[in-house]
Amino acid sequence: MDSRKRIFISLGLFVTVFLIGVAGFKAIGGAEWSLLDAVYMTVITVGTVGYGETHDLGANPAARVFTAAYIILSLGTIAFAVTSITAFVVEGELKRILGRRKMEKDIARLEGHDIVCGCDETAQTIIHEFLTTKRDFVVVEPDRARIDKAAAAAPFLFVEGDPADDEVLKKAGIERARGILLSLPTDEANLFVTVTARQLNPRIRIVTKGIDVKSHEKMVRAGADYAVSPTFIGGMRMVSQMVRPAAVTFLDMMLRERDKAFRVDEVTVEPGSPLAGKRLAETPVREKRESLLVAVKREGGPGYVFNPPADTVLREKDVLVFITTPDSRKELEGLAGRG
Repeated sequence: MDSRKRIFISLGLFVTVFLIGVAGFKAIGGAEWSLLDAVYMTVITVGTVGYGETHDLGANPAARVFTAAYIILSLGTIAFAVTSITAFVVEGELKRILGRRKMEKDIARLEGHDIVCGCDETAQTIIHEFLTTKRDFVVVEPDRARIDKAAAAAPFLFVEGDPADDEVLKKAGIERARGILLSLPTDEANLFVTVTARQLNPRIRIVTKGIDVKSHEKMVRAGADYAVSPTFIGGMRMVSQMVRPAAVTFLDMMLRERDKAFRVDEVTVEPGSPLAGKRLAETPVREKRESLLVAVKREGGPGYVFNPPADTVLREKDVLVFITTPDSRKELEGLAGRG
């Protein structure tokens, strides 16, 4: 039986037993006993405190039999209530501890994942996108209430703590992480964590929120790869909706499609990949039904080859840009991985 249900049952039994006691003692005492006398006798009997009886029961054998039976009944009810409450507390704490340990083990197994610092509205959008596109990530946030609110729709891995603390970031696996996204309340906080993250993992990609556009240059100098202004992006989106509504509606359909989460995504041709050195026509890249190759970014080159022709030769560390689904992206990553 569920612990919560046992608590409700035990409380119901206790109230029932208490009312039985009041009714029984009132019936025994008759007119000589007031309702308060019956309640008092019930309380001292249930509580086993040993106070004197309101009225002498020595001359009434039936009253003594009822009292003895009632003591046994009330003690059993109290024992059941105590064990139910204890089980609820212990099981809840045990579940919390076991859940935390399991989460720590899951985080320790991650490699090449992303870390999201903060749990505000911007971070919640990031979390939703990572869940939709089936990415590995860990959230770092000091406020457990915010974590629970964000995890109400779907659970995710998290570390409860201050992102500015080195040990907290290490618990999130920053030394093995691919990237870190900073969405903290102030530019100062984002700047501080940028410096900390760069020191803990010099290879990590850092994308930070910059509330003040003037702070972006400082963040990049401090180690961030990119600074994003939500207000700037929001303004650009409003303009795009006005001047190119069809294109924006198409992108909205990609983002909001529930059955197939199409995204503009990328896959890198790893060193030793069977794709390296082959023409596109010789690879199965274009045969993937739910993937459309949009462009190829050459390793070390500043530009892109848009809509690459069939005779385009793929090279190691080329970045292939697709419109694809999360499942198809994983298949493409397998093709582009080491042979």
